[in-house]
Amino acid sequence: MKTTTRVAVIGGGVVGCSVLYHLTKLGWSDVVLLERSELTSGSTWHAAGGFHTLNGDTNMAALQGYTIKLYRELEEITGMSCGLHHVGGITLADNQERFDMLKAERAKHRFMGLETEIVTPEEIKKFAPVTNTDGILGGLYDPLDGHLDPSGTTHAYAKAARLGGATIETHCKVIETNQRADGTWDVVTDKGTIHAEHVVNAGGLWAREVGAMAGVYFPLHPMEHQYIVTDEVPMIADIIDAGGEHPHVMDPAGESYLRQEGRGLCIGFYEQPCKPWAVDGTPWDFGHELLQDDFDKIEDSIAFAYKRFPALETAGVKSVIHGPFTFAPDGNPLVGPVPGMRNYWSACAVMAGFSQGGGVGLMLAQWMVEGETERDTFAMDCARFGDWITPGYTRPKVIENYQTRFSVSYPNEELPAARPFRTTPMYDIFEGMGAVWGAQYGLEVANYFAAGDEPRYETPSFRRSNAFDAAAREVAAVRNAVGINELHNFGKYRVTGANARTWLDRIMAGRMPKVGRLSLTPMLSARGRLIGDFTISCLNEEEFQLTASYGSQAYHWRWFLKNLDDGVNIENISDTRSGFQIAGPKARDVLQVCTRQDISDMKFMDVRQLSVGMADCIVQRVSYTGDLGYEIFCDLPSLRALWSVLWREGQPLGMKPFGMRAMMSLRLDKFFGSWLREYSPDYTAAETGLDRFISFKKDTPFIGRAAAEAERDAGPARKLCAFEVSVDDADVVAYEPIWLDGKVVGFCTSGGYSHHAEKSIALGFVPVGNVVEGLKVEIEVLGKMHPAVLISAPLFDADGSRMRG
Repeated sequence: MKTTTRVAVIGGGVVGCSVLYHLTKLGWSDVVLLERSELTSGSTWHAAGGFHTLNGDTNMAALQGYTIKLYRELEEITGMSCGLHHVGGITLADNQERFDMLKAERAKHRFMGLETEIVTPEEIKKFAPVTNTDGILGGLYDPLDGHLDPSGTTHAYAKAARLGGATIETHCKVIETNQRADGTWDVVTDKGTIHAEHVVNAGGLWAREVGAMAGVYFPLHPMEHQYIVTDEVPMIADIIDAGGEHPHVMDPAGESYLRQEGRGLCIGFYEQPCKPWAVDGTPWDFGHELLQDDFDKIEDSIAFAYKRFPALETAGVKSVIHGPFTFAPDGNPLVGPVPGMRNYWSACAVMAGFSQGGGVGLMLAQWMVEGETERDTFAMDCARFGDWITPGYTRPKVIENYQTRFSVSYPNEELPAARPFRTTPMYDIFEGMGAVWGAQYGLEVANYFAAGDEPRYETPSFRRSNAFDAAAREVAAVRNAVGINELHNFGKYRVTGANARTWLDRIMAGRMPKVGRLSLTPMLSARGRLIGDFTISCLNEEEFQLTASYGSQAYHWRWFLKNLDDGVNIENISDTRSGFQIAGPKARDVLQVCTRQDISDMKFMDVRQLSVGMADCIVQRVSYTGDLGYEIFCDLPSLRALWSVLWREGQPLGMKPFGMRAMMSLRLDKFFGSWLREYSPDYTAAETGLDRFISFKKDTPFIGRAAAEAERDAGPARKLCAFEVSVDDADVVAYEPIWLDGKVVGFCTSGGYSHHAEKSIALGFVPVGNVVEGLKVEIEVLGKMHPAVLISAPLFDADGSRMRG
């Protein structure tokens, strides 16, 4: 066995083998895979082997498309068969909400280049004759859907990796992973120790145990999953004898997926009475076993399946496959460099290994070899969960995700499991004021405030929800008087030290503010991609406060630590410093009566340390609402005292609380972008307009400078623009295609309703050559074309006189 290697991949399932292959594909041949038993042990060998592109996240869908197309390449490289059956697949819709979801997905696919199509019940019956279409409104057909041989595919990955120089050690159990002072790893196995520069945890069912060896908790949990293979079904036999194959059918109403298996059928279920497996840890001696059949938990699902697929009722059961596989709390994989660790990588919780395994392997290999991925991977980045997550939170969220696997996914839905978990001292006060809650990064955040007998629950919908009137009230309070909103859902960092300014100047693309001022700046990757959108406040020459997305804390913290310089100290104070923003024409009046210091000369973008009531605060004149406003930060123990004085003095001036639904409407009035919507690693500063905050005049070789300068000189191919959309009751959410002259020329990044202007607004990308005031396009919303016109003048305070005055 080798004693040194560049990369040690732990785990020989389809994901580990994909990572190994892609590392060799990108030029790293000194790599080894360690498998405690045989390849495919764990979940891979008993997988149903289906694959599909449908995914609510467009980047995940694209990576699933990559995975599916990769299989032919593997067969050509290795001469091995993956057992491919590209039979196509149909997802059924039995109600309007589900049909709306499928139409929204089809719209996304237009600009992604995926050839899906909406089909009628009559077409479904023709495509998939085993299906009873009674009650079906329609479906989504995807020609790329299919199934394969799990074992053959995994071994094809392995052979392709070996051809690229990789080594695979089976029957080699990892016992310990110990990090050396230089960041490299000693991987101790029962065959000896391997010194590795990098470690990849692709442990599958054992990922928790492998992570624990390095002191890392991976938020995933195995779930029991069961599917049934039938004896010969006459209808299927007839199709085969005629030279055809039956397509896949996903029936979300019945929580089932169905495909042809030989001359019979294979059907699996995501049943409601599901069961977590190995709650206290996966046994090391498990691997090629199946769990005992459990028909009781799928009894209702089977009864429903008999109605949807009547041929099943008379088919004999050939075999039952009941085994565990792993989920993360949101169902997406856990991939990437583990925050807080050096040279330790994750490739875990890939529950759809044959749909996603290729994309996971490609992204992780790019991350390791090239330093960043070609597309935004936040949906599967292990940094989307912070160190706050616990097994007690993970398990109920995983159960919830399993149970809602085939449920309609609404853009405004707030799933209830494991909540409330993390709250601020304001939770009970806001609860008493009628708060309707959402969650971000495990933290409860007020979405809006119900009044009177309004329900304390927002109805999930693709159309305008019952939060519409409440958001309108809150917007009016901000625009006409003054609103107050908690600042807990900002990521906040304190940067100090003699080299703090120099370091910030290098890591951020924008200019550094003078003492008492703040600046807005993008943070770029080496390739010039947007990886952060920050406010920097200079408190003194050696102390700065940074604010950015709360949900991207671990993502940003990982970048900070990777690029940290000597003479710089950085603290994550996101949960120890909070406060409130007050915004609206009466905001200055409220703040002035709450402090003894004169604020009449406090200019836009000023930062001051003030006493507000009894609390010592950092106050900065800026607001995401686009109105006259202030952000007032204090330490957490002072939060309720700060609230008391602001609320007491704000009442005579008409102060009202406002939540995130109103905030996202208010920002549309000024066309302000939002992180991971308009601003993400998929986009550049020049495309989004954030290049206006880049300081090309400074001498510092900031990260991403060369790429940003090249794009400045060449010009971007597309630009982010605002559109007024003529819709009825459904606004743009994200990724709706933008049509011009009968062709898709761009896509939306986000949208919504401006309650102030009483207009539906969308933000989206179109080619630079089309960016002209008044450009008339069509935007496809829920399958219908809606006229839209490009607008450049903000809907509120167009000259900035109120915000800056």
